[in-house]
Amino acid sequence: MTQSSDALIISGVHLDLTEALKNAVREKVDKLFAHESHIIRIRVELEYNANNSKQNEFTAKGHIEIKGPPMIISVSTDDLYKSIDEMTQGLDRMLRRRSRLRTVKRKNTHEIDLTTQIPKATSSA
Repeated sequence: MTQSSDALIISGVHLDLTEALKNAVREKVDKLFAHESHIIRIRVELEYNANNSKQNEFTAKGHIEIKGPPMIISVSTDDLYKSIDEMTQGLDRMLRRRSRLRTVKRKNTHEIDLTTQIPKATSSA
């Protein structure tokens, strides 16, 4: 089994998860695992909102567990597949931003002023 299948949890609230839905989510989420190898787990919750008006009936919630703060996004649209697509795009943007900020922090070095002199290493040969 691949890491993505072991670290992906898909759940449905007020709707039955069909194989087509599960495959659509797996296909989209596999791209996230390809971008970031340090993902511990991704939880996807698909929800049908029966109480709302005709707009925004389907919600896709994504939760990435990764070292550091978790990344959470929730998208509601009138089409479940569109919600899944927008949710994965949002998580992808979050992962890319996180990676970009880590790179900037590594490049942003600063000098340290030491008040004492550090002795030079001598070689004893």
